[in-house]
Amino acid sequence: MSVNVRIPTILRTYTGGQAEVPAEGATLAEVIADLEKNHTGIAARVLDDQGRLRRFVNVYVNDDDVRFEQGLGTATPDGAGVSIIPAVAGG
Repeated sequence: MSVNVRIPTILRTYTGGQAEVPAEGATLAEVIADLEKNHTGIAARVLDDQGRLRRFVNVYVNDDDVRFEQGLGTATPDGAGVSIIPAVAGG
C-alpha cells in the first residue's frame, strides 16, 4: 500500500527538507521500515530501543491516533495519510 507521510520540521533533515514523503506498507510498522530504508535515521527518532513508538511521538493514520488503534499494527490502506507529530510541552 502506498501512503503519504507528513514529516514534522524537526525530522525533515532525514527527508532532505521534504514535508511529505511517500512510503509503502500495509501496516504502520511496514511504513516506518520503508521510511527508514529511504531516509536512514528517521526510525530511531520515531521508535524507542525496544522498537515501540516513542512516548512523546504521536502518529495518526488519517485522523486516527494509532495509540487507540493497533499501534504499529495499525492498517495503512492505500492512499492513507500518516502524520508524525512530536508532542510539545510548555507552560
